[in-house]
Amino acid sequence: MSNKVTISSILIFIFLIQKPIFGNSAFSKEEFSVNFFRAPSIGGEYRYERVSIHGGYYVTNFEPGITTKFYKVGVGYWFLPTQLVSSAEQPSSFYTYLSYGKGINLEYKNKDTIMYEVGYRFMIWRGFSFRFGLIALSGKGESTELNPTPGISYSQFF
Repeated sequence: MSNKVTISSILIFIFLIQKPIFGNSAFSKEEFSVNFFRAPSIGGEYRYERVSIHGGYYVTNFEPGITTKFYKVGVGYWFLPTQLVSSAEQPSSFYTYLSYGKGINLEYKNKDTIMYEVGYRFMIWRGFSFRFGLIALSGKGESTELNPTPGISYSQFF
């Protein structure tokens, strides 16, 4: 639980200090991303202005050493863009997603799930970025799970 609290604290801190310290920046009109790890899924994403859609394969560990797998599609919203690194061509920003997941294995096999995610994408260099977030996952007959969602992505901007 302490990792989840730490991630939440970091996200709140970034949210509170980013505007007064870092100023403002603008999103590109369009973006296509290949997501290599977990946030929002291992797959593809397309963003038009501040709204995006994504689809792919999502893995998570509700218990250490046990990997639960899902197919995942959803819609996202991007907000509060800031230029944190001078070498990054695009702004870093907060994001939120609402997604549908279909369980592939274990107790979620063939179960429909709803996932809500909030996080921050830190643009590193050119189109490379890291994401740090939290996801709440809920499925019928299962308790709601809260997990961290790190991610690594590469994007092309138009």
